[in-house]
Amino acid sequence: MAKKPKPKSNKHKADNSGKKNIFFAVGAGIIIIVFLFVFILPTNQQNNSSTNSNNTVQGNTAFNFTKQGELTFTNQNDEFVKKIDIELADTFEKRTTGMMYRDKMKENQGMLFVFPVEEPQSFWMKNTVLSLDMIFVNSKREIVKIHKSTTPYSMQSYPSERPATYVVEVIGGFCEKFGIEEGFKINWRLN
Repeated sequence: MAKKPKPKSNKHKADNSGKKNIFFAVGAGIIIIVFLFVFILPTNQQNNSSTNSNNTVQGNTAFNFTKQGELTFTNQNDEFVKKIDIELADTFEKRTTGMMYRDKMKENQGMLFVFPVEEPQSFWMKNTVLSLDMIFVNSKREIVKIHKSTTPYSMQSYPSERPATYVVEVIGGFCEKFGIEEGFKINWRLN
């Protein structure tokens, strides 16, 4: 008498369906991960870049320098000492933002802050990456106070100590290198 083959057990079917379920779960997981990388993450990166664009000065990123004129330093004898390109901070918004967030500045560049009233001024370095020389200037365009090589990100106040209408910010060490001193004068022309 021939032996009848044993019928396949349900256990074997269960093993195959379990493998199919695992395969399906892994495949679905891979599809979800690919979806995240292709669709979700680029959207977040765009949102982050638009967040970074909040650090703007008139449509440019805060790291761009826009030449709007030239400024010269002269000594007490009205002799030429040094010339730089300047960007103006002549509105409340521009003065408030100033040099914040900028991570580079050339030696021949600076920012000229123009205030509507001559009075004691005070600056700080909040959100300012670079060390700066702050040059406070009165309405006669005479330098009344210089704070050299200020501390980045500092909340320390840097006061003019005397009334000032203008402030020139240049890269830290500029005044030392070019011999700019209190009592010197500035003059500028716009493009």
